[in-house]
Amino acid sequence: MKPVRSGGGWRAIMYTFRKSQEAGGIWKLWKAMRSKNSCKTCALGMGGQKGGMVNELGTFPEVCKKSLQAMTADMQGAIPASYFNTYSVSQMQKFTPRELEHAGRITQPMLYNAGENYYQPISWDDAFDRIASKLKSLTPAETFWYFSGRSSNEAGFLLQLFARLYGTNNVNNCSYYCHQASGVGLSNTFGTGTATLLLEDVEHADLVFVIGGNPSSNHPRLMSTLKHVRRRGGKVIVINPVVEPGMVNFSVPSDPISLVFGTKIASLYVQPHIGGDLALLTAISKRIVERGNHDEQFLNKHTASWPELKAHLESLSVDDLCESAGVDRDTVEQIVDMYAASKNTVFSWTMGITHHAHGVENVEAIGNLACLRGMVGRANAGMLPIRGHSNVQGIGSMGVTPKLKDAIFNSLQSNYGIQLPTDNGMDTLACMEAAHSGTIKFGLCLGGNLYGSNPDAKFAGESLSSLDMLVTLSTTLNTGHAHALAKETIILPVLARDEEPQPTTQESMFNYVRLSDGGPARHQGPKSEIEVISQLGRRVLDDSGPVKWSEMEQTSRIREMIGKVVPGYEAIGQIDQTKKEFQIAGRTFHEPQFATADGRAKLHIHEMPALRPDDRLHLMTVRSEGQFNTVVYEDYDLYRGVDRRDVVLLHPDDLQRLGLQKNQKVSVRSDTGTLNDVLVYEFPGIKAGNALMYYPEANELVPRTRDPRSKTPAFKGIPIEIVP
Repeated sequence: MKPVRSGGGWRAIMYTFRKSQEAGGIWKLWKAMRSKNSCKTCALGMGGQKGGMVNELGTFPEVCKKSLQAMTADMQGAIPASYFNTYSVSQMQKFTPRELEHAGRITQPMLYNAGENYYQPISWDDAFDRIASKLKSLTPAETFWYFSGRSSNEAGFLLQLFARLYGTNNVNNCSYYCHQASGVGLSNTFGTGTATLLLEDVEHADLVFVIGGNPSSNHPRLMSTLKHVRRRGGKVIVINPVVEPGMVNFSVPSDPISLVFGTKIASLYVQPHIGGDLALLTAISKRIVERGNHDEQFLNKHTASWPELKAHLESLSVDDLCESAGVDRDTVEQIVDMYAASKNTVFSWTMGITHHAHGVENVEAIGNLACLRGMVGRANAGMLPIRGHSNVQGIGSMGVTPKLKDAIFNSLQSNYGIQLPTDNGMDTLACMEAAHSGTIKFGLCLGGNLYGSNPDAKFAGESLSSLDMLVTLSTTLNTGHAHALAKETIILPVLARDEEPQPTTQESMFNYVRLSDGGPARHQGPKSEIEVISQLGRRVLDDSGPVKWSEMEQTSRIREMIGKVVPGYEAIGQIDQTKKEFQIAGRTFHEPQFATADGRAKLHIHEMPALRPDDRLHLMTVRSEGQFNTVVYEDYDLYRGVDRRDVVLLHPDDLQRLGLQKNQKVSVRSDTGTLNDVLVYEFPGIKAGNALMYYPEANELVPRTRDPRSKTPAFKGIPIEIVP
């Protein structure tokens, strides 16, 4: 395959027709996409009571390949009953992520006992009884509870409440493996861990930084907004070690002019080394101050630690920073020129920033850069972490963290007369390590693929297989169902978002709460996540206490509780009557009064990472264009022109330097593991000295090194060796 020259375009339109055939026809897919349910993929914000394919500004049609992929996956037929009789667990372990995903919808509870060859169907009552019996036999500290960003606010709130009333704070969500560094870094700087602006603000920016991300592939609806920025005369600076074709040019299918002629996205494309972002951001900050382009009045009045940051920047060498970043001085000056000329700048980033051992520092450095010119705390400018899953932010708002925010903790205890645990809960990776050591014996996963999202895949498999019981609430099969097999493994089939029997809510990355109506179930057998959790609550906890689990199958009852205890969510208690979606108060800063103790933004000083050694390649794991999180819809990567996933992508200079040939089979080694029979692909789009491989297949090479403050594993910047 050859890489495409532009993202989107006619290929995306033809892809829509192909997907509609899988879904049973274009009209059937159209009705599903137009239903009043929020999108199932990224958190950019689409759907709700405005109907599908409508964004938060009311723009129609807004749709992308990711949402089509997720919808058609949920519209699959049921997995045949013969599937689990035909394929043993050892055979399932040889299937690719795509093959497992496309097996169909899970429609009956399944049980696997260690030592057996096959999963066996069981009844719902048997499944509930087994889980309840196991939980009653353990201490709360011997359990952990993992939440995907796929679930609703109601399911997230209810399950974290169940876990805490059961007695544990080992409550964590998938953000620990993606954007937790964003939340920590933003909270440290502005007092809130989410975007500081609205979608409308981004539309009216005159400069947008896109740092460490590829939204043309992973968040395609953002490309419409970037198109608007460019069409109004604004500029886009893309900072990424890999040249992604969709970030160079994108043809927005819903815009006839863009579709035919394409839209140039990047005004300037900058390729630092993997892990060079902190040095680059610091170099830009230093030059902004040296050239006198900073806003002294804003810094003195609305920030803390400005004198300390100024002195720190003065002590650094621009040339050293450029060398560490892998970016030449002239390019840094170009960035500074564009930023200095901007009146309204938005800073956006994804996991190219957070997936490092210094991920929090990266986010704080972006905050420093925004504060230097007062580009936060006002309209049309600010901070935008581009979050991957459609409700990962809402799950965090619902209290799915090892330590509940004090406001939620106090409100739950005072309003409902309940006692919550106060011990220190463990983050996701700490729970995995405790499972490996035998300290934790039970795990429950609300969606997602915990095995597939972990670093050090061998260790992850051993950890989950050490459990007495692992329970997953799932719609389709994934690699975890084949490789993460506890002594007793139970799969509970659940409904997709647009099949829920009652309305649910989700939160977008712009702090906008949306209402989803649900809809008719496509298959007999799966249950609502809410029903599953409330049924477990009845069996495990006292139904006569302050929380009556027999009433908790009503999502309106859950929203009533959320409105009383979650700050900013007061309006959710009346959303059933008003049908009015709302912006969460206290998170959007259109005035320079921040949510910190003194109302000022906090600036940060960072030690620069050591210079990279020249002899080892540095690897980053990435997703393909035909993929969403751990879910692989296609084995090919259309945008990069790669036709398979067992590959390592290298710059031509590195092939020559290492004496490698195109399509040669090699072993790729890190300090953590080795992958054999990997094909070498020549890829001019990556910066020399760096390498690219696909996630989750390359997780075996990823160490359990983590950012000490966010606990996010370093999926990027991994030193590797390639052996013929």
